[in-house]
Amino acid sequence: MGAMGAIVALLVVLFLVFGVYATVKVVRAAKRGVDRTILEARRTVEDTTLRAKSFGQFGTAAELAQLRLSLRSSMRATQDVLHAGAAEDASLKETLSLFDRLSTHGHELDDELRRLERDPDKAALAARLPDLRERTTQITKAADSLRWSARDRARRFAGDDLDDLSTQIDMEAGALRHWTTEPSSPQTAGPSASTAGPSQPADSSAPTPAINPPASRPTYPWEKKTKPESTT
Repeated sequence: MGAMGAIVALLVVLFLVFGVYATVKVVRAAKRGVDRTILEARRTVEDTTLRAKSFGQFGTAAELAQLRLSLRSSMRATQDVLHAGAAEDASLKETLSLFDRLSTHGHELDDELRRLERDPDKAALAARLPDLRERTTQITKAADSLRWSARDRARRFAGDDLDDLSTQIDMEAGALRHWTTEPSSPQTAGPSASTAGPSQPADSSAPTPAINPPASRPTYPWEKKTKPESTT
């Protein structure tokens, strides 16, 4: 009984540990989902604010908002394409590492643009705009290049697969219609009239045989033989 009680206690402890572990995993997953939702909502609100500033304001403030919006849109689009493609194409992992390095520069530039939006020195801000514009263009151009290269690669693979599939379908369709390519079998007809030799004229005086001529009547041993008729 003591050993059985120890086993039962151990099983109870294991079930409790497993329950706590599962609960922690569920809570962490839920927290990650909530954090992701909050982050997406925050990005959406910030992008909407930037669009409003770029269209509703003038001067350096509008240009800063436009630079941030262009930078964020390009980086996010490239990130989505690369992460989706890397799940099916292992060659994009190196591309993702390059994008991660590019993202570091993108985050630094976005933070700097955000701080400059609240800078009251408009003259100094106007003097820095050419450099900010050039850095934004350089980063977005690199991000666009990675994104379109990944898309071209995926489209090329899809095109090659479609060509192979079309070839296989054509071969299968030809196999299904095999009767259209087989030579016609010669007919087993009798000799023609031209090779049968000259026809013989029918003899009208020859008797026409009966369709079913009568067979000779069999004789049995118990029957009396027919006597021949007298010739006298």
